Amino acid sequence: MGTAVRITRGYYTSSGLRGLAGKCRDGAQVRRLLAMAMVLDGHPRSEAALSNGMDRQTLRDWVHRYNENGAEGLKSRPSPGRLPFLTEQQMAELHELVVKGPDLATDKVVRWRCIDLLKVVKQRFSVDVHESTIGTWLHQLRLTRLQPLPVHPKKDPEAETTFKKTSPAW
Repeated sequence: MGTAVRITRGYYTSSGLRGLAGKCRDGAQVRRLLAMAMVLDGHPRSEAALSNGMDRQTLRDWVHRYNENGAEGLKSRPSPGRLPFLTEQQMAELHELVVKGPDLATDKVVRWRCIDLLKVVKQRFSVDVHESTIGTWLHQLRLTRLQPLPVHPKKDPEAETTFKKTSPAW
């Protein structure tokens, strides 16, 4: 059988750990605190681990973390998650590109759509993502996916106002 687990940090008694567990909102931390309380009561490691839904070795690891950091060491740590596809600088460049708008001569589009931005991102940053990811990035950049109607490059604003003034509808 394994070596006995020793809790060297003496801040809390077993009843103190149980009281602390009653105030916690993190269920995983509660199980860990209750397991520590059982170990302090003198229960075998296998029994304390089994009754709190963990393996003996896992309980041993938590005891070591408790000895080093106290009850704070038993909190669940958030996982770092996946690294972002684009760096902050690349996201800033994408923001600037979208706000500036497309150039008809080089981009061959009159307005940005997610599918068009997908091609630009793949070409500029060598990142292949789904079209919905482009929409998510636009949302993160506080830009809307709503697109204004395209404006014809040969539009004459003066003719428009003249038409409005002379139109019988006005």
